[in-house]
Amino acid sequence: YICPMEEKKLEILHGVSVIFMRYGVKSVTMDDVAKELGISKKTIYLYFKDKNDLVTEIIKSKTQEDKCECSNARETSENAIDEMFAISKMVIAKISSINPSVFYDLQKYHPKAWKIMNDHRWIFVHQPFLDNLKRGIDEGIYRADINPEIIARLNVSMTDLIFNGTTFPNDTFKYDVVFEEMFRFQIHGMANEKGLNYLMSNYNKIKNA
Repeated sequence: YICPMEEKKLEILHGVSVIFMRYGVKSVTMDDVAKELGISKKTIYLYFKDKNDLVTEIIKSKTQEDKCECSNARETSENAIDEMFAISKMVIAKISSINPSVFYDLQKYHPKAWKIMNDHRWIFVHQPFLDNLKRGIDEGIYRADINPEIIARLNVSMTDLIFNGTTFPNDTFKYDVVFEEMFRFQIHGMANEKGLNYLMSNYNKIKNA
């Protein structure tokens, strides 16, 4: 059961999240938010102290959502490669709808929210990837000679490269295209012959699952 007050707060969080991801954070005012959602600023301030508080709560909500979806991917996947595909599809779907300025805006104007996102990358994004590597080795579809900790840290660092806007300028490269290419590169580096055979035989099935 979700009380009406909590339900309204979640509704505002979701609505504002869509607006920020589409237009960026800095360029959107609280007046813009109220107008877009068809509510008064007074209503927004019933649940959030200010814009910074709103942004922070959105990032907390997003990171929690990521945790739930990654956990579900692990529990429902047939093996480590299927799990990687499921998580990558989730990430690609998310980042393809994010305005590139969001990451810059968070880092410059909302340090608390940025710290939550940064901690999420290094604590949560790192750990599921590390667990996936160990799972794949145990299942006999990833190379047994890889160093999981090094590969997991490389994965987080490569993800940073996608978002920093310097290595892959967003006016030239699309986030989702770069991420998918990185994912395929990783799988081919991690999988052994058995894993690659599984990948080639089931690529279309697991990609479109």
